[in-house]
Amino acid sequence: MSNTQLIIEERAADIGNFMVGRLLPFRQKRNVGPFSFIDHMGPAEMNKDTNLDVAPHPHIGLSTLTYLFEGSIQHKDSLGSDIEIKPGAVNWMTAGKGVVHSERTPEYLRNKEKSLHGLQIWVALPKNLEQSEPRFSHIEEKDIPHWNEQGPQFKLIAGKAFDKESPVPVHSELYFIEIKSDHKQQINIGEDLYGESALYILEGSINADGHNYGNKQILVAKDSTLCSFEMEPNTTIYIFGGTPFDEERYIHWNFVNSDKEVIEKAKKDWENQNLEAFPKVVGDEEEYVPLPKPRIR
Repeated sequence: MSNTQLIIEERAADIGNFMVGRLLPFRQKRNVGPFSFIDHMGPAEMNKDTNLDVAPHPHIGLSTLTYLFEGSIQHKDSLGSDIEIKPGAVNWMTAGKGVVHSERTPEYLRNKEKSLHGLQIWVALPKNLEQSEPRFSHIEEKDIPHWNEQGPQFKLIAGKAFDKESPVPVHSELYFIEIKSDHKQQINIGEDLYGESALYILEGSINADGHNYGNKQILVAKDSTLCSFEMEPNTTIYIFGGTPFDEERYIHWNFVNSDKEVIEKAKKDWENQNLEAFPKVVGDEEEYVPLPKPRIR
């Protein structure tokens, strides 16, 4: 019996001066475990006149996870964090009751040829932490658990699985796993997973349930404990999921919460530039992304 519940195709989305592939949410699947949003950035080749410039914007009720394959992003936020993220490292920002951050090409790369490729992920917070104080963590690549399983290379980017734990300070039961293989390989990892689970094919392809699935597809499992598939040569995949929350999560723009009234207040606070709710980004105070206008239907 097939273990594939849903197949999601990557969809184009615009985040300002940069196009991304949106993977989650999808109208038939709003969350996978606590994961509520995933964007695939790039791959993009940028010349000296093109840079990533995502001006200061707010978040509530979630943690953001930034993970790069290529390139570099300068992260600045209203907590005073100012750090460059490079491939293999993890930026983990917990918004809680409210945080503001910007993401830009680092100054030393702005007049050069460069590339950018990675994933940006939102993980919803447990209800009791939705109004917690914001915080930020940066974890270097060398500190992320990685190992070989008789050929395939595994990396536990965040959460717990395989009797291992990533140093990324997550707030719920989840996992975010990278698997790479340069040759055909059968993978059976269901006994190490829990809750809801999905598989994203970054490059290459896999064989599962008698079908071949290619890059830029997400497969959502019916039962994570039955996770079994065959990787074709030169394939990279990401498996993410965990224990879902009891309460529904609502999303409006950059805001995630279990209470629609909290989201409405956040919208008004940002529109009015309430600096008590959403302080300025330290070192990037001049610009901000306006609250999007409602769509006319």
